Amino acid sequence: MTFSDLGLSQPVLKALKDIGYETPSAIQAATIPTLLGGRDVVGMAQTGTGKTAAFALPIIDRLDLSQKSPQALVLAPTRELALQVCEAFTTYAAHLKDVHILPVYGGQGYGVQLSALRRGVHIVVGTPGRIIDHLEKGTLDLSELQYLVLDEADEMLKMGFAEDVETILAETPETKQVALFSATMPAQIRRMSKQYLHDPEEITVKAKTQTSANITQRYLITAWQQKMDALTRILEVENFDGMIVFGRTRSVTEEIAEKLRARGYSAAAINGDIAQPQREKTVNQLKSGKLDILVATDVAARGLDVERVSHVVNYDIPTDAESYVHRIGRTGRAGRSGDAISFVTPRERGLVRMIERATRQELTEMPLPSVDEVNETRLSRFDDRITAALDEAERIERFRDIVAHYVRHHDVPEVDVAAALAVVAQGETPLLLEPDPEPAPARERRERPERGERPERGERRTPREGFATYRINVGKRQRVEPRQIVGALANEGGLRRDDFGAIKIMPDFSLVELPANLPAGALDRLADTRISGQLIELRPDTGRPQRRKDATGGSYRDSRGSGDRYAGRSQSRGSYGDDRPARKPRHKRGDG
Repeated sequence: MTFSDLGLSQPVLKALKDIGYETPSAIQAATIPTLLGGRDVVGMAQTGTGKTAAFALPIIDRLDLSQKSPQALVLAPTRELALQVCEAFTTYAAHLKDVHILPVYGGQGYGVQLSALRRGVHIVVGTPGRIIDHLEKGTLDLSELQYLVLDEADEMLKMGFAEDVETILAETPETKQVALFSATMPAQIRRMSKQYLHDPEEITVKAKTQTSANITQRYLITAWQQKMDALTRILEVENFDGMIVFGRTRSVTEEIAEKLRARGYSAAAINGDIAQPQREKTVNQLKSGKLDILVATDVAARGLDVERVSHVVNYDIPTDAESYVHRIGRTGRAGRSGDAISFVTPRERGLVRMIERATRQELTEMPLPSVDEVNETRLSRFDDRITAALDEAERIERFRDIVAHYVRHHDVPEVDVAAALAVVAQGETPLLLEPDPEPAPARERRERPERGERPERGERRTPREGFATYRINVGKRQRVEPRQIVGALANEGGLRRDDFGAIKIMPDFSLVELPANLPAGALDRLADTRISGQLIELRPDTGRPQRRKDATGGSYRDSRGSGDRYAGRSQSRGSYGDDRPARKPRHKRGDG
């Protein structure tokens, strides 16, 4: 079967041909004709099975370009996935004129999104929280929506977006066509599909998670901040021909490529922002040897088959096995051997185990190449350059006379002249690395304090260096879990997993350790974030309940503070839940 057998239009088929798609995957072959026929779909498929094309191609194929209000809405759990889906839509619409696709997610200013919505967009791809914000502001009109996609629905539920998703669904026309994709089918997803989808066809595709036996798979444990140094050392010691480095987002790929070029490597990035002609030119440079390192996102690297790619580096390890298999499959093609190296932060060790279970192959942990290994490689290459130069007999003879002339007139040994010429050839960059600094001695174990010296129960722990404690207004009463907090804050604030410290969930609020140097803009965005449909009102934790003004202008303690024995009871109706005013606690001396 080919894509032309699925009933897609010529402009879409031409775009698929441009990016090297030849035959549809199982989920695409089963889903595209169904969606083109107008029927709702429930698809069970992992990320990496090709499901983005399965829903994007039918939507692109049936767009009415004369309609300026949004015709299609895709909901995704994270901004990274939303951006990837936008990249895919843009690629598939390459041969259609004036198709407007808008990513809508937290962490991006409202101005760009509002301007695009005013001009008119055909497809909106966004995270539930920011979509809800636009609906509440009246800046997003879904009254003429024809297509709705819930991508990775189970992940959205895990991150606490269930209420937001149902609120959004309630704002859409009954006549819309719905496609729901999920890796698993929990009861809540099943209930949602029965309530909001009309006679859907259920399509199940099992992910292919087998890796090629001729690919050596390794991983390196490294802190996020040390990844670039680790990549540089690997480039120094690995004997590679061509390499693809995978980053999770467009900005990451561009940053990696820029830093590699600054270090003297021929590197270029391809992602959704790169026009197709430029992408083709870059790939051809990799094929011809004019370019050694290609830095790419998952979407940009699809269909990429370059013989000289000997190494794949997962700068950001993928969060699912299917994407991992797809990435490392860019090397070791057609029986050739290949190497795959994944960077793993300490908190991502579980992803290695997950990949090993899914692929049934073990990944070997590798150490960071040492200074001695790097220097040995540099000296070996320096020797090779000297040997190659010695083969040029005619030029050597000419320079021998020059050196002899210098020795006669300056009375300097020839070996010193040779060393000086090496300095000139090397330039300002040192040939050898300095030894790594000795690790600081471990702190002496502190003696366990006597019971009377220990902190009082309930006293807050001191956040680790570089972190501060923040308070959010959701807790156990809202049935919030740490993963929901991490998911929502990471999504809206552009935070990484390493940006989270301890999380302590109290009955009516939670304490979260975040970087102390968060910019004001990030704090403002995070304060407007919702978890389980409730504004979290993130603010620095002072260790004391926040004072609020009552109707008379006086102050009373926030009933959500840990110091109120009636925490969690309704403030609007008083501490006892009736119409009596809230009782003010007595102030201790010094409380003001």
